[in-house]
Amino acid sequence: MAGKSNKSKAKRAAQSSSPNSTVSALQPDVPAAPAPAPAPDNGAANEAVEAAVPETNEVPPPVPKEDESESQVASNDDQPKQGELRLYPVSVKTQSGAKMELQLNPGDSVMDIRQFLLDAPETCYFTCYDLLLRSKDGETHHLEDYNEISEVADITIGGCSLEMIPALYDDRSIRAHVHRARDLLSLSTLHSSLSTTLALKYDAAAENKAQNPGDKPNVPELDCLGFMEDVPASLNKLINSPSEEIKCVESIVFSSFNPPPSHRRLVGDLIYLDVVTLEGNKYCITGTTKAFYVNSSSGNILDPKPSKSGFETATLIGLLQKLSSKFKKAFREVMEKKASAHPFENVQSLLPPHSWLRQFPVPDHKRDAARAEEALTISYGSELIGMQRDWNEELQSCREFPHSTPQERILRDRALYKVSSDFVDAALNGAIGVISRCIPPINPTDPECLHMYVHNNIFFSFAVDADIEQLSKKRPSNDLSVTEKVSSSEKVPCKDKTCDGEHNAELNSCNEVPLIESEQATYASANNDLKGTKLYQEADVSGLYNLAMAIIDYRGHRIVAQSVLPGILQGDKSDALLYGSVDNGKKICWNEDFHAKVLEAAKLLHIKEHAVIDASENVFKLAAPVECKGIVGSDNRHYLLDLMRVTPRDANYTGPESRFCVLRPELITSFCQAEALEKSKCNTKTDEGTDIVSEPSVASADTSKTGDESIHGEENGALTSEPQKTVTEKQNTTADSAAEISKLCEEISFNPNVFTDFKLGGTQEEISSDEENVKKVSSYLVDVVLPKFIEDLCTLEVSPMDGETLTEALHSHGVNVRYIGRIANGVKHLPHLWDLCLNEITVRSAKHILKNILRDIEDHDIGAAVSHFLNCFFGNVAAGKASTNTKNQKKDQSITKKSQGRGKGKASAKKTLSSYMMVDSNMQWSEIQEFAKAKYEFEMPELSRTTAKKVHVLRNLCQKVGISVAARKYDFDATSPFDATDVLDLRPVVKHSVPVCSEAKNLIEMGKLQLAEGMLSESYTFFSEAFSILQQVTGPMHREVSNCCRYLAMVLYHAGDMAGAIMQQHKELIINERCLGLDHPDTAHSYGNMALFYHGLNQTELALQNMGRALLLLGLSSGPDHPDVAATFINVAMMYQDMGKMDTALRYLQDALKKNERLLGPEHIQTAVCYHALAIACNSMGLFKLSHQHEKKTYDILVKQLGEDDSRTKDSQNWIKTFEMREVQKTAQKQKGLAATAANTQKAIDLLKARPDLMQAFQNAAAAERSNALNTAVLGEAQPRGRGFDERAARAAAEVRKKAAAKGLLVRPHSGVQVPPQISQLINANAGTADSSKKSGENGEAKVEEKKKESSENGKTTNVAAPAGLGAGLTSLDRKKQKAKK
Repeated sequence: MAGKSNKSKAKRAAQSSSPNSTVSALQPDVPAAPAPAPAPDNGAANEAVEAAVPETNEVPPPVPKEDESESQVASNDDQPKQGELRLYPVSVKTQSGAKMELQLNPGDSVMDIRQFLLDAPETCYFTCYDLLLRSKDGETHHLEDYNEISEVADITIGGCSLEMIPALYDDRSIRAHVHRARDLLSLSTLHSSLSTTLALKYDAAAENKAQNPGDKPNVPELDCLGFMEDVPASLNKLINSPSEEIKCVESIVFSSFNPPPSHRRLVGDLIYLDVVTLEGNKYCITGTTKAFYVNSSSGNILDPKPSKSGFETATLIGLLQKLSSKFKKAFREVMEKKASAHPFENVQSLLPPHSWLRQFPVPDHKRDAARAEEALTISYGSELIGMQRDWNEELQSCREFPHSTPQERILRDRALYKVSSDFVDAALNGAIGVISRCIPPINPTDPECLHMYVHNNIFFSFAVDADIEQLSKKRPSNDLSVTEKVSSSEKVPCKDKTCDGEHNAELNSCNEVPLIESEQATYASANNDLKGTKLYQEADVSGLYNLAMAIIDYRGHRIVAQSVLPGILQGDKSDALLYGSVDNGKKICWNEDFHAKVLEAAKLLHIKEHAVIDASENVFKLAAPVECKGIVGSDNRHYLLDLMRVTPRDANYTGPESRFCVLRPELITSFCQAEALEKSKCNTKTDEGTDIVSEPSVASADTSKTGDESIHGEENGALTSEPQKTVTEKQNTTADSAAEISKLCEEISFNPNVFTDFKLGGTQEEISSDEENVKKVSSYLVDVVLPKFIEDLCTLEVSPMDGETLTEALHSHGVNVRYIGRIANGVKHLPHLWDLCLNEITVRSAKHILKNILRDIEDHDIGAAVSHFLNCFFGNVAAGKASTNTKNQKKDQSITKKSQGRGKGKASAKKTLSSYMMVDSNMQWSEIQEFAKAKYEFEMPELSRTTAKKVHVLRNLCQKVGISVAARKYDFDATSPFDATDVLDLRPVVKHSVPVCSEAKNLIEMGKLQLAEGMLSESYTFFSEAFSILQQVTGPMHREVSNCCRYLAMVLYHAGDMAGAIMQQHKELIINERCLGLDHPDTAHSYGNMALFYHGLNQTELALQNMGRALLLLGLSSGPDHPDVAATFINVAMMYQDMGKMDTALRYLQDALKKNERLLGPEHIQTAVCYHALAIACNSMGLFKLSHQHEKKTYDILVKQLGEDDSRTKDSQNWIKTFEMREVQKTAQKQKGLAATAANTQKAIDLLKARPDLMQAFQNAAAAERSNALNTAVLGEAQPRGRGFDERAARAAAEVRKKAAAKGLLVRPHSGVQVPPQISQLINANAGTADSSKKSGENGEAKVEEKKKESSENGKTTNVAAPAGLGAGLTSLDRKKQKAKK
């Protein structure tokens, strides 16, 4: 068992590099980072943070009261929450004899302890050892890898210790040890986040300032507006520079003496290594069952004798440290660098996101013998040594784990997640091997498009139909009929796959279906099968099993990977089919036991038990789609396969080409809830739930958006409070009515076999009723869900940033992507949504055409073909000069259905590059428009070609197909923007059914409800429990964990703990970068939130750097024209405003206003937000008249949109009164100052009349200094003066001239944002009293803000200044900063 721990991929957040970080990771309520920097897991800095937190807690937090946050902390300290681990210290004696301590839980397995030790710096290079546990009573226990500690001894009583005992190496473990040693010497596994780098640089700068206190802090101005206008030029800024490698050794390679001769094997030799140290010394090292040592070999003869006595060590790293002093020093530096990083940056993610940009210029490819060895021994996911994993047995055994208690459920979920993740990883590698033709098929005599593969106990098949025959490079020249393919695919091994059998039979009966539609149907059937498998897995019915499944799209092919059904490959198992049909309903099998299990799942999935008639007129009661297959495997488990139509068919798409257009499960759930609420309302005769029909779609709003919108205090809450209130009211129903609604919901069910070719049993009334039910839910989709979704888009309730987030929003509302054309037509009046939908339709259409090209083209032509496609798509490629017959060319080169009528010979099966290069832009765009019309029922406008010439469209297309391009500036106005050398990689795109932890998701939902009600302590408890459970189940690198961190940061922000909020936000940021991608919109929002938290700690320079990164990412994912970009501009402006850089702040506010007026219209609520922000900025400058004008526009918009009685409208009215009052005060002060000046002047005149000699002296002095004084005043310098009566007037004149001279500097050449003339006039007219007015204005604003916050806490009014997207304005932090300054 030794040495297996290094294969573990299910990392946990607790597995950091020190015991302290283990504790802090599992107890997120303990702030473990110094206030200035987000180093979340530095346990030694706890005291500094605790000293800093009370300062922020002195101010009442925006939502809760102080006593709530205090009770929260107290409750967190006193008792552990459900799902949270109690940790106990256990001392460990390492192999080297050193002592260390681990924090363990009795539920930890021995594999977990091995992982802890593998992550600890002191023991990271030990891989082959046994563990002994010594209990308090002196007993010694030998620990097996799969034991839990609680099964062996009770560590809760204390006094337990662990000892690492060296174990014997074998062939497998010694190779694993060498692989681990190589990994430790490399920094390539360290994924440092830019946020960490920025924080470290800020710390270093802060230290320099402390050493040189005379230096003034200089906050550089961001170039955000600049790169927003030139997004292509900022592509290279996205790529983080890779970590600079620290060289420890020249090379470590397997020696050519391998394998050991037989006589040396008998004395324990396992492996020989050749090592060259940095000093230039060459060593040949022998690895035995016990140790590593340097042998005496030289030249070509093996001399196994040890060359140096006393140099034998149990580890390779230990031996190299003895041999080379330079190695010892460099290895220490490597370990220090890894230890200084955030623990999450060292953890590997399950499926790293596809990076569509690669470094440019391409870095030099250097020699690396170790890399070459690994490439040559690639096994496409299987183990080189040892038995292959039985994926199906592992998965089903994990499903059979007990799950009655919370801890049992955590263990079961963790095992399922681990096995499923490993399966997806292995399936990905295997699919690459299949498409690369490195894995032979199990049916080589069949046509290549029907080939099936078994590798690493995974079954692979192509998700293609009969028309895709050019898969084959060696396809027979004779034409094979569809019926032949059906007969060949009716073998049992294919019955449980989505590839062929039943689909081809349906094709045979639907010959009129266009070929491109049949290909789309097969792609859709694979997708539907995966969704159906997920639904049955989530139903989790005891005794009913599904196979592990993944879909891999690579080089134009779609591969379906499934775990092998037990016994299916051993002999004829056709009699094992007990349920469903393999021949499209001609013969239906039925079994009572199987039906009982299927019926139990059907009740949970809203599937109706119904009668079906086969070809022999036999009637069967089914509770599943007819074409499903219930099979008993050789392990006697009941498996249900081919679940393409678990939900009913969409009644809005009933043509023969739409046979796989089914409704989404989210829509079924939403409809059932709406129907149940309607029935409940009718039964109880109450007025509750008036707008029931639309509520389910409200409740399923895009969570990523609402989470980001609600994070920043009262101002943003103003725009999101109403939907939250709706959810809250729904949750406050009585227990009886909730039970009644749940029961009514379960009673609603649908027949999945209506609107199909299958013959249904029962009376005509029953059939009509079933069809009517499906029509009803289809109408609900079109009449209720789609209009509500479009309304949510228009009000920014749902605000997708790119194609991926748009798809997620559609799916979460139960809308299929095929409806995107209707949505596009519904949002034509909003430019950013119209462009988003139009570009998504364009990219999806182009994706399918490009996949056909990739499938058709030869491997060595892929780069040139992809670059030519991109040039036709983004450029303007004219028809080729060799074009002599346009008609024939179009016929030959057509990429859609015309080209899919395959020829009969091999020559026509593959396109040559030269023929494809004749395709021009017009031909390609006509194909795209034709596809969009057929697939999405959308007529693409002429401007679609112009709209597509953007970076975020390129990003979307690359991500969907798996392309990586060089990170350089592309000129989309050029004829051919791309070169073949710009296409750098092609990676597979994966869809999988890895299970999620439902218990943690429920806790997160409960926490969100508590947070919406302002109950911080309770919400913090829920989020912490979910965080703890998820870390035990999935490890830290998971999207749900990042959601927990975001909500924990939100709660801590509201409680006033900025340092704690930064700690959690930093975790979320790292996870999003690793799991979603560097430029995912959620990553951009994470940077934006991070900036707001830093600004709350008065670290504005660091805040602006993070905000600049957020704007860069938003520009890449959505382009500069998006409301979230405008909202971010408002936040940047408020930061500059707080720094006193009003000119910069005004430029950002003006740009935000222009964006919102252009994108959303002059009467949108977000436009009102911009006017309010401008009013606040002018108020800070003392321009109260202008503030009044802007706030009046805010008020007019709010009256029109919300009505006069809305709290936000009244709030705006209060602001107007405040600005009016300040303007009156300012005018009174000005008049008072003029009167005082006049009185003083009169006194001076009287004095001078009485003393003529003084008058003459003043005249002479004034004549001598007049010119110098004027020059100085124009330059704005402070002129030293005596006690003369004209000192105040001279300063006012200097200020006027200074601002007049600086007037031209307010406009940047690249920004195009002009300062309104009113502002300039008011600056000049009011300069004499600007300073004093500004001070009084700020004080008055603080008072009004304080009043406003108090009313917000009482829930009566809410602030209107709520930018969408990255969060609210920063005025909620004013009091905290003023308090800190005092």
